[in-house]
Amino acid sequence: MNDETLRELLGTVRSIAILGAKDVPGHPVDRVGRYLIRAGYTVIPVHPKRQSVWGLPAFAALADIPVAVDLVDVFRAPEYCAEHAREALRLSPLPKLFWMQRGIESAEAVSLLAGRGVPVVENACLMVEHARIFGLPL
Repeated sequence: MNDETLRELLGTVRSIAILGAKDVPGHPVDRVGRYLIRAGYTVIPVHPKRQSVWGLPAFAALADIPVAVDLVDVFRAPEYCAEHAREALRLSPLPKLFWMQRGIESAEAVSLLAGRGVPVVENACLMVEHARIFGLPL
């Protein structure tokens, strides 16, 4: 996905569900989550065992989120991504973007989402790419 398309998509995003969210200092998901909150997004932590993350209520699954999710940001191992793609495809409305963080790729997830018109980013850090595209400090 080129920078112009990514800038346009991210410019329409308001809510971001972070799968695998945890506020443990030193973990990449903690740094990314805090960055996205500072950047003004509505961040929705998703974790099956946590009640809250970053002082925000956490949800056990995407289906439990009571508001529309614009972007799904995945901090889970690649073998879980296809199932998370299926979960995302059950949301209404569909997310505008499905993002798999650095080191995470899933051809099956990409195929499932592309078949329904949901753009996918693989193997890239949302925080790093957002800061680069919008000229914001990390």
